[in-house]
Amino acid sequence: MRLNALGFDDGSDIPIRFTCDGANVSPGLQWTAAQAEAESFVLIADDPDAPGKTWLHWLVYDLPASEHELPEGVAPKGTLPSGAHQGRNDFGKIGYGGPCPPPGPPHRYHFALYALDKRLDLRPGATRVQVERAMAGHVLAHAELIGQYSRQAVPVT
Repeated sequence: MRLNALGFDDGSDIPIRFTCDGANVSPGLQWTAAQAEAESFVLIADDPDAPGKTWLHWLVYDLPASEHELPEGVAPKGTLPSGAHQGRNDFGKIGYGGPCPPPGPPHRYHFALYALDKRLDLRPGATRVQVERAMAGHVLAHAELIGQYSRQAVPVT
């Protein structure tokens, strides 16, 4: 299984439009097919470099196994047209929250996609803990890509 972002390459800078300094829209993602046994996908996007804890930016679960992409600019709704659900991010909102690190060195943003042998059947707005607990023992394959983003300190005049 392979995961690709539309708009940036693995290991490269995340364009500003996908961040809090831009339009704060989710990047488009595409992935190759998983094993035939896959029933659903889960997407977890986070920042392990955030101060204090790994910061969750996006959580999508129960993506049908027939799907192989998420378009750019997914609406911040609990349930998507495909029947997939979005969870609550660490900004306290449903859907995507783009990179917004404090000024300083670049932060790494991990986009991880998991193929599961079942649907999670959690309600929209689930937490990462709930999703990861429901995923346990059901991951068939996983793919990841990493982007980076940094904000420059604003000079004091």
